[in-house]
Amino acid sequence: MATLKINAPEWTAANTNTAKANNNIWTKLIAFADSQAPNKTIWFMFSLVSQGVLFLPIPAFLLYYYNAPIAILAVTLVLFFGNIIAGMGGLGIRSLLGLFAFSVLVHITMLLVFML
Repeated sequence: MATLKINAPEWTAANTNTAKANNNIWTKLIAFADSQAPNKTIWFMFSLVSQGVLFLPIPAFLLYYYNAPIAILAVTLVLFFGNIIAGMGGLGIRSLLGLFAFSVLVHITMLLVFML
């Protein structure tokens, strides 16, 4: 049975001449995303499970306890189904990880807006 293997990011083994010129957070993030291309299905499943467990209960919590508008439910469902369509539609790994990160930021922002 094969085990899961997370590939080492390309920026760790990069050429030292260009690494100093392009050594910023964005470059490292893009290199990490590109190195995870063989694991796209795993990232898709991780995205679905984590959103189903952590993010889908947020609208119920905000609607019931904080009287949030119903638009919170619409935003959550659009992001959830957008991730499903992106993963099943064969979107690239950069876009898939970016959409998941955007979804996390939107839900954290919603929690902060209504709870503070």
